[in-house]
Amino acid sequence: MRKLLQLKKLSSFTMALLVSTIAFGQKKPQASPADSVSGTVAGSTIKITYHSPSVKGRKIWGGLVPYEKVWRTGANEATLFQTSKDIKIGGKTLPAGKYSLYTNPGEKEWKVIFNSQTGQWGIKMDGSTTDDPSKEVLVTTVKPMKSKTFNERFKIELNSNGFVILWENLAVPVTIK
Repeated sequence: MRKLLQLKKLSSFTMALLVSTIAFGQKKPQASPADSVSGTVAGSTIKITYHSPSVKGRKIWGGLVPYEKVWRTGANEATLFQTSKDIKIGGKTLPAGKYSLYTNPGEKEWKVIFNSQTGQWGIKMDGSTTDDPSKEVLVTTVKPMKSKTFNERFKIELNSNGFVILWENLAVPVTIK
């Protein structure tokens, strides 16, 4: 009888340990999951790696993402832009390589910034971006437009003309030649 009681206690303890391990071992989904897009544009293999935040009912443009302030273009780490060949953006040459992609959103126009410093977190402790203007390789100006659909998640799409930044109700096309 005593052995049976000890066996029941051991079984109960083992079951409790197993259940708590499973419950606490579950990973919470990332608020801004990693994403990437790749393809060929203007004869070059382009890959863009970023983190995708959600709108979550917030005012994005001029709110969460202020106008006239450099933004990391996504969440978490600075967005990484890679090109296998030299390309032209805004009439300027961007040499083959890896770059951090920053933007400076405005109501009527955006600056798109390709910076040679890569691998850094997207913002500093004070909330400012990690963009170092002395390492900017190419800066071009583009016009934002209303997107065809509402985009709850931030995303970047490649197309035959270049890439488009999409979030909320805005589309920001960047032409690559």
